[in-house]
Amino acid sequence: MLLAIDVGNTQTVVGLLDGEDVVEHWRVATDARRPADEFMAVLRGLLADGEGDRITGIAICSTVPAVLHEMREMVARYFADVPSVLVEPGVRTGVPVLMDNPREVGTDRIVNALAAKHLYGGPCIVVDFGTATTFDVVSAAGEYVGGAIAPGIGVSLDALGDAGAQLRRVELLRPRSVIAKNTVEALQSGAVFGFSGQVDGIVSRMVAEMGRPLSEVTVIATGGLASLVLDESATIDHHEPWLTLIGLRLIYDRNVADGPSA
Repeated sequence: MLLAIDVGNTQTVVGLLDGEDVVEHWRVATDARRPADEFMAVLRGLLADGEGDRITGIAICSTVPAVLHEMREMVARYFADVPSVLVEPGVRTGVPVLMDNPREVGTDRIVNALAAKHLYGGPCIVVDFGTATTFDVVSAAGEYVGGAIAPGIGVSLDALGDAGAQLRRVELLRPRSVIAKNTVEALQSGAVFGFSGQVDGIVSRMVAEMGRPLSEVTVIATGGLASLVLDESATIDHHEPWLTLIGLRLIYDRNVADGPSA
């Protein structure tokens, strides 16, 4: 089995893949201060008895450099005999990056682009709902063309709660209506309908700039907060919560000589 780890700014997604199937998955808080030994202890707590012995490969990507360093230490110390791939410059992804400075693009966005093209073909747009909401455009040929970054839903609501004297943090749920009758639902309305409108607006502008009708561009949503806006968005075609884990498997298979993970 392949152990795939996607380190985001707020959460780290850990998955076990048996071939093409994600058979187990967990979310834990990302802590840049957590040393390699402590993360290994967390990992042991997640894995069922015997699952650790069945790991035949490891693939990791991280948007947090300090955590990537500790992941490298963990792999070297506890999985020295297991083939591993840490996605960073120099690792073969098969995704041409058409940016002014390709090294500026987060590795998770490249991984997502690869998985989206593999699953749905191109052209496509990946909308990742995490700490930030990112929009990534993939051409018909599988090239990473560019994208956009907006403040994430949770970050925006936290900032509003901190800045507004009479506002508070609320649970992210769909309110009864757009026109809210209380402060909690007013905040929920702004979050759910506001961010779904943002997604549709940015996607529509991107598609127009691509010179294609919306029907020819597949829009894939991923990330921990994607489910909040799925039912309200008019442009999202597919929800793939484990898109990054799937992309990590593809990159592992591309870089490890023994071939596909199993």
